[in-house]
Amino acid sequence: MRDTFKQRAWRRALVALAMLAAACAPGARAHDIPTDVRIDAFVRPAGNHLALLIRVPLAALIEAEFPTRGPGYLDIARADDALRGAAKLYLIDNITVTEDGVPLPAPRIAAVRVSLASDRSFTTYEQARAHVAAPRLADDNLDVYWNQQLLDALLEYPIRSERSDFAIRPRVDRFGHSVTTALMFLPPGGAARPYQFQGDPGLVHLDPRWHQAALRFVVAGFWHILEGTDHLLFLCCLVIPFRRLRPLVIIVTAFTVGHSISLIAAALGFVPDALWFPPLVETLIAVTIVITALENIVEATTDKLAAALRLRWMIAFAFGAVHGFGFAFALRETLQFAGNHLLTALLGFNLGVEIGQLAVLLVLAPALALLFRFVLAERIGIIILSGLVAHTAWHWMLDRGEVLAQLPPPTLDAAFLASLMRGLMAALVLAAAVWAVNGWLSRRLPTDVGETALAAAERKRAA
Repeated sequence: MRDTFKQRAWRRALVALAMLAAACAPGARAHDIPTDVRIDAFVRPAGNHLALLIRVPLAALIEAEFPTRGPGYLDIARADDALRGAAKLYLIDNITVTEDGVPLPAPRIAAVRVSLASDRSFTTYEQARAHVAAPRLADDNLDVYWNQQLLDALLEYPIRSERSDFAIRPRVDRFGHSVTTALMFLPPGGAARPYQFQGDPGLVHLDPRWHQAALRFVVAGFWHILEGTDHLLFLCCLVIPFRRLRPLVIIVTAFTVGHSISLIAAALGFVPDALWFPPLVETLIAVTIVITALENIVEATTDKLAAALRLRWMIAFAFGAVHGFGFAFALRETLQFAGNHLLTALLGFNLGVEIGQLAVLLVLAPALALLFRFVLAERIGIIILSGLVAHTAWHWMLDRGEVLAQLPPPTLDAAFLASLMRGLMAALVLAAAVWAVNGWLSRRLPTDVGETALAAAERKRAA
């Protein structure tokens, strides 16, 4: 009985040691999702075929099984079938290519091979294609762990014409926690068009028409304003004291015009390309929210709720220019999807922002009207809501200011001074334009167009 007990104890110890050794082996974490994954791809239509040349790390193919030997070395001589199965499961099933809006049929796997992690053949299309078509790696005395190597594949799609409108939908975001795809489109007789995106970018038109670029950026602008908390809070602060549709539309339009000007200027490169500039803009955005919220509180507590619309639309225009630089930072990576239609994309984005803002107003204005009618008095409600917004924006301002303070200040060289002078000249031109528009509005708008509901009631009682 004692010997049996000892034998069981030894067996348990051996099993524990075996499990520990398996956990420490290089191939034990083969099915873990990798942290950072980079995918390289070329798309080239030629004749009646479209070639998709793609490179993916084997570690990203977490559900695939590859033949191994020893402690996890890839058995290259027996890996062809597994590589083709992985190419179908992960590439063909997750990548959709369309021609003139119609999905192409499943491609033919023209070539597939394993490449070492040190291989640099995907620098150009010609080098990559020659490398994929070359004989596979010799398996003699080549001990390489399977999850440290690369899968290269050449997929060929049948097409009607090499000059069709092609688009691609790469659903590769599940290949890793962070997936970066570098894709090069090589149209016939045209300049190469590079793309680099994170995760799943949706349907990417490789050579977009103007209406495709416009539609994509209208949608992007619409969702950007709805998902941008700081922009929404600023918009709420602008319109809290107003109820009538006409002043609301004028204020929101002034905000849109202001950020459109700065957004276009940033997209065309007329802003500093320095590390301190984005944190400065983010801090100033928080400052604009605090100032507008405090202005609402001061006007409410001093019985000046009939503040003129002419002042509020100028505030919206000036602060909108600050927010436009923030929009430009969000657009920096997505402008690559505009193709040759940069201005169209910018106008489409601004149109989407305007539509999103009007949609917010359609919900916000009735909600505020109900709140101030049945829950809170209008003056108290304006003070409470503006105070909550000011409190939130104040903390944003402090946090973003700390980030800005950690960066080196701008160097006062000739380039910076010249850029500063150009900015001041642009500000003077905009100030003159605002003064002219304000004079025009003074003659066209009735005197009570900017009144709040409470101010209108007070004026009627006084009369």
